Amino acid sequence: MKPSREISGDGRFVRQPNRFTDRLGPPEPGRYRLYASYACPWAHRVLIVRRLLGLEDLLDVTIVDPIRDEKGWRIPGGDPEYLSELYHATDPGYTGRYTVPCIWDTHEKRLVTNDFPQITLDLEMSWGTSPDLYPERLRPDIEIMNDRLYHGLNNAVYEAGFARDQQAYEEAVARVFTTLDHLEVRLAESAYLFDTLTDSDVRLYTTLARFDTVYYPHFKCMVRRLTDYPALWAYARRLHAIPAFGETTDFDHIKRHYFMTQTGINPSRIVPVGPELDWSV
Repeated sequence: MKPSREISGDGRFVRQPNRFTDRLGPPEPGRYRLYASYACPWAHRVLIVRRLLGLEDLLDVTIVDPIRDEKGWRIPGGDPEYLSELYHATDPGYTGRYTVPCIWDTHEKRLVTNDFPQITLDLEMSWGTSPDLYPERLRPDIEIMNDRLYHGLNNAVYEAGFARDQQAYEEAVARVFTTLDHLEVRLAESAYLFDTLTDSDVRLYTTLARFDTVYYPHFKCMVRRLTDYPALWAYARRLHAIPAFGETTDFDHIKRHYFMTQTGINPSRIVPVGPELDWSV
């Protein structure tokens, strides 16, 4: 599958806007359910934050099948069978892609949000306080960093991978490696992006975890590998050693989703063997 509706006339990938952007209410056990995929970096962020903040009893989770077809994400053994049914139950006229993460309100029977940049911030500000992943003293700097990560790396790898024009592809790749080069210098002198673990580290990690396995070969981000950056590679492994990061990182789901679902890039649907990476610290 390919996001053909998100390709502009000049061959650039332009991500669709998030349709559901209501804010989460106060935590209430049993009310909200997170639909997530281990394969999706945007959903992976929420899984990490949920675990870091100890919100497992407050936010139920359903993991969708990693292989997405024409009907969208399938809910294994679920009722409904497809995530699209929740989208249409909330907005019968919805015509966009059915994305994860999204949060369903079991009381009001509607999707509250699929606004992935805001979901983690809502959890960090209103649902959990320890560790403080969005400290007030750092919020302006975190917002600047998050914006740079999104445009220079998190979304730029998709702009490279789905580009249908050589110039668009090369511009996206240049942003990816300019950003990685900058982060390598920054992390050579610091354990985290700031002086403590923050929301920005979560956002960076989910892209780094997928970089050598899928973004390097599949999205043609092939200037350098993550493992060619000593500081970034050490940083990624330090985070992976934290259970909230490592135990929510499923390379089988990641590989099968990208290589078997995105047939516009990989029409054979063959899932490659490797790479053999040692994520232990």
